[in-house]
Amino acid sequence: MRRTTRGMRTAAGAVTAGVFLLLGGTVSPAVADSSPSASPSDGGSDGGDAPTEAGTSFRTATEIEQGQKATASASTGDYLYWSFPADAGGRPTVKATVKLPDSARSSATWQIDVYDGLRRRQACQYGAQTRSTGADAGSVDLSCTLRTVRAWSEQWANDPLPGTYYVRLTATDLGTADLGVPVNAEIQVDSKHIGGSAAVDGSLAEPLVPGIAMTTEESDEAEGSDDSPTAVLSSLEPDDGWASGWWSDRWVWTAVGGMLAALAGVGGYALTRGSGRPSQVPPGA
Repeated sequence: MRRTTRGMRTAAGAVTAGVFLLLGGTVSPAVADSSPSASPSDGGSDGGDAPTEAGTSFRTATEIEQGQKATASASTGDYLYWSFPADAGGRPTVKATVKLPDSARSSATWQIDVYDGLRRRQACQYGAQTRSTGADAGSVDLSCTLRTVRAWSEQWANDPLPGTYYVRLTATDLGTADLGVPVNAEIQVDSKHIGGSAAVDGSLAEPLVPGIAMTTEESDEAEGSDDSPTAVLSSLEPDDGWASGWWSDRWVWTAVGGMLAALAGVGGYALTRGSGRPSQVPPGA
């Protein structure tokens, strides 16, 4: 019986040490993934290289990086467009602030809409997407947190997919007298990496970035041609490149589950095999 107990202790110690080594070597990236995947750029809060204007349509949307605060001067009634990249496993949050001058404040309803690379409007998981302001309001804050971006989805689904996302900011329900009021807008996009809980089997061949399909086709058809045009309509991508979220904490918990299963097997065998043949019983009896 002492041998059985000693064997169980040895097996348990070895498996426990393996689990701790595995967690110590692999949990750190998972913990890092749980933090926001984008950090403010050099011109984020200070306005150094941050964009100071907005586009007026999807095709002219101003590109911004995640973590970068962009500004724009416009008038009520204008449609302001920005675009940003979002990769699989991230949950983007769009925040916008509209500031009205003291001399020209008016009542208005402000709204932000977010569209994916297929220009499908994406629903906000939570956040104040629409807000109304009174004539005495100096500013209005809007926010929209999207669902987690999936690496792959069914064709009929409306799930967020990796690629370029568009933000549209505008005022609605305006009267004629309220049109043309000068405003200043600020917008910033941050993303939180969710981890293995959002991982799916499968991935897109290419991210939903404007011009990616045309670029691929032209490069395949004119490999030896030097004067073939190339359509590149979006120059931004995640810091680590597209589909950078190959790592997830599923790797950790799968390995831990395997180690625990091995421990359970060794313990069950040690408990059920008994203490062996009694010393007084001769072999072959």
